[in-house]
Amino acid sequence: MNFNLEIIFFIGYLLGVIGIYVWQRRKLLNSSFFYILLFSGLALLAYTLFLEYREGSYFFLLPLVFFSIFAISYFREKRRLINGLLFNFFLMSFGSYLLFVMFEAQSIFLGGLLSVIGLAILFTLAFGIYALILFLYWNSYLVLKKESFSLANLLTLLLGIGLTIYLLIELFVLSHLPDWLAILFFIVPLMLGYFFVVFYNYLTISVLYQFNRPKYNQDYIIVLGAGLIDGKTVTPLLAKRIDKAIQFYKAQKRATMKTPMILMSGGKGSDESVSEAEAMRAYALEQGIAAEDILMETNSRTTLENMKFSKEIMDAGSDQPYNAIFTSNNFHIFRAGLFARQAKIKADGIGAKTAGYYLPNAFLREFVAIVALHKKRHIIVFLFFLAFVILFALISLLFS
Repeated sequence: MNFNLEIIFFIGYLLGVIGIYVWQRRKLLNSSFFYILLFSGLALLAYTLFLEYREGSYFFLLPLVFFSIFAISYFREKRRLINGLLFNFFLMSFGSYLLFVMFEAQSIFLGGLLSVIGLAILFTLAFGIYALILFLYWNSYLVLKKESFSLANLLTLLLGIGLTIYLLIELFVLSHLPDWLAILFFIVPLMLGYFFVVFYNYLTISVLYQFNRPKYNQDYIIVLGAGLIDGKTVTPLLAKRIDKAIQFYKAQKRATMKTPMILMSGGKGSDESVSEAEAMRAYALEQGIAAEDILMETNSRTTLENMKFSKEIMDAGSDQPYNAIFTSNNFHIFRAGLFARQAKIKADGIGAKTAGYYLPNAFLREFVAIVALHKKRHIIVFLFFLAFVILFALISLLFS
């Protein structure tokens, strides 16, 4: 592709992005980021397909196969962890495909794009763990400055301390240990690498799950509860969950004139004077939602109970199949989706925005909970790695 055509392509792309932004700015539920991302992917695909057509090659079939496998799995059931792994396989195949097309067609645009990605990868390989540790300490400072002091809010700090201790041992202790003992220590980087891959796959599917776009045909919107201020007032975090439900409620009502019921779900804790559902209902009434459009589930203590007890209310309220979605904070909706599937609710979530400084700690907390849900699988992997390093340590000890 000559330089002039690349300029035309780039101008067309920018005009498309501007058009999407203007179009979405008028919507009650602004989805400009989703549509710009989708448009960017389709534009890049069209660009590379044109290059391949010109060169007479068909290497696009390789990433197409990987994407098809992911798409079939994802649209059968969005709430599966393996979807993150399948999407990452697609990304690796697509990256290899872009590299091949760049060399085949001598594309300036692809060369610039892949150079930026390559520099980011090189930086990560060279300074990744050091940059990560600094980021974790900085983030933990922000979280503890703006949020309450609790174990759940200490996760980035604890991970930063753990990685610091690991680096200090590797730099100053391992070289003084016998070879067999140093080999035993290799279990630590093995498990760190394993959990990094698991976390990356979880983060991938969690981010993909943010792009749910439910149809405007919902009968119920379940709002998942959270803690209350002074045992009676919704927190800013909980308010965002309710606001997200109200946004969808208004958007559907405007688009189809079909009014969904907002189902507030949350019981009364030992330190609370009212149930979370009652406080959430009071907040929604203040926002102008009609009382007859609000239901309450006041017995749940966990997210799984939110789903189970809400399902009982929805089942009792309708003898026909119904459509439902749920709202929570963006970091929480994937795990909530797992509980919805466990409760046999065919519902996906839409996520409310969370303060950027809180997201790393929140996603870590969610990841710990996900690991706990599948602890047997991770224990098996740990025992396999442990047997592996013990075997090599014994071989080193016997033949040293």
